[in-house]
Amino acid sequence: MDKSQERARIDADDDPGANSGERDLVALGIVTAAIILFVGTGSSIGPDVVRSFMGQGKGPDGALLNAFLLNIALIIFGWSRYRELAKEVKLRRKAERQARILAETDPLTGFLNRRAFDAAVNGMIADARQRNEAVAVLLMDLDNFKQVNDYNGHSAGDQLLLECSRRIAAILPARALVSRIGGDEFAAAMPFEKHRPERVEQLVGRLVDAISTPAQVNATDIGVTASIGIARSDLAPIGDQVRDQASDLLEMADIAMYHAKRQGRNRFYWFEADMADEMRFRSEIEAGIRRGLARGEFVPYYEQQIDLQTGELTGFEMLARWDSPDFGVVSPEIFIPIAEDIGVIGQLSESVIRQALADAKTWDPRLTLAVNISPVQLRDSWFSQKLLKLLVEANFPPHRLEIEVTESSLHRNIAQVRSLITSLKNQGIRVSLDDFGTGYSSLAQLRTLPFDRIKIDRSFVTSLVENRDSAAIVHAIAMLGKGLNLPVTAEGIESSEVLEQLRQYGDIKGQGYLYGKPATAEDTRLWLQSLGLLLVTEAMAAIPHEQTPQTAAAPPRLTRNG
Repeated sequence: MDKSQERARIDADDDPGANSGERDLVALGIVTAAIILFVGTGSSIGPDVVRSFMGQGKGPDGALLNAFLLNIALIIFGWSRYRELAKEVKLRRKAERQARILAETDPLTGFLNRRAFDAAVNGMIADARQRNEAVAVLLMDLDNFKQVNDYNGHSAGDQLLLECSRRIAAILPARALVSRIGGDEFAAAMPFEKHRPERVEQLVGRLVDAISTPAQVNATDIGVTASIGIARSDLAPIGDQVRDQASDLLEMADIAMYHAKRQGRNRFYWFEADMADEMRFRSEIEAGIRRGLARGEFVPYYEQQIDLQTGELTGFEMLARWDSPDFGVVSPEIFIPIAEDIGVIGQLSESVIRQALADAKTWDPRLTLAVNISPVQLRDSWFSQKLLKLLVEANFPPHRLEIEVTESSLHRNIAQVRSLITSLKNQGIRVSLDDFGTGYSSLAQLRTLPFDRIKIDRSFVTSLVENRDSAAIVHAIAMLGKGLNLPVTAEGIESSEVLEQLRQYGDIKGQGYLYGKPATAEDTRLWLQSLGLLLVTEAMAAIPHEQTPQTAAAPPRLTRNG
């Protein structure tokens, strides 16, 4: 539904009397009375006036003539006043219609706003019930739209929203209702035959494809995708109730939309009852993350990094864990995406990095610390300064710190990534490209970006022996590293067979469960102390050296040179 359609709908709802003007009773009464008096006095003085002009009698009575002229003046005044009032009423009604349009529609797209949409959908559901039809309610959210505003400005964001609204209006049928209910959220409702839900799916599939097509904004191709959730009015249970009001269906479509986001975005899902349980669990996780940040429940674990040729321990990769009293030790695959969505990933990351720097400060100075950063943090123009502040607070040497940037984050804003990497390297921090082979970076980007290391993703390493494609990819990356003079680290080493295959590539580091699972800070400290790789302080001298961690096994042929 476009702006002209919406205005026509609103105009049709107005009082029909608005088109003919309202009658002002006072002005109309004055005109009516003046006309009656005009007729009365005119009939009395008319014959006298005619005879006077013909020279056949005296003129009309002076009082009656004055009354007659006064009647004419009153008629002219009353009619003029009536026309002015009619014009004022017309302007007022036009202003009222415009105000109603503004009150019921989104000013940017011309779609219905949330309040008007709810009322219209409830009416559509009632009509559909009479025709034995169902109503599908869609909730569409543009994926990564915030980045468009951050990188291109709000004006470009508005232009992209307008383009998306045009595509939505072009695809949805004439009977559909469309609303912009939030910054980058659109809702739609349409009736359909209960036994033909595939028609809704076809339309929604076209919406997903249309929105994912890059749009030209200020001579720049800008692309977003859409995650869409769908609920249907005839199958809308939550608990033991069937809830088929617009607000209920939007709530269910919202749950399905978030499910689509968690499944990878750029797709759609129908609402199912078990999604509500999943959403409640997510809400509990969100609340738990916020509480956990305040309570210091997010802690660093450490995974060994080994020189594959010598077997020597070279450092650790820090992996964040959530030690929750409610959920136990939670994997980062669960809490990090949620922390990114609710906007606390920066605070969480800084907290565990601060702890890791304090831990690593007590290790042998030759051991390095590798830290992953979220793609969300790459969009923070102050991240480099925040990291430098943490280093200064911990009095930790920058050359011992290595920041890992995932390859999939490079395509989002290569200029900002280049600026961040350069800033980190200027501080003496090393930067590695993580999960190499799984993203979208080109060799030109790899050559121009000043990385210090590339890491082969574990998905290729774990299947290196039995999968020829994985073996070919690992070989290609290892040779690429040699050609670009970039050291290589292989993740996911879990067997001695994989280790032997990797050793053929010479100077390469590795990490994985073959060398032990990630260990807590305390277990790591005790293990390093037993190996003589912990700086001895007065407070540590009393700790027995025979204590060793249970979660981290010593790597093969571990030595300490010098």
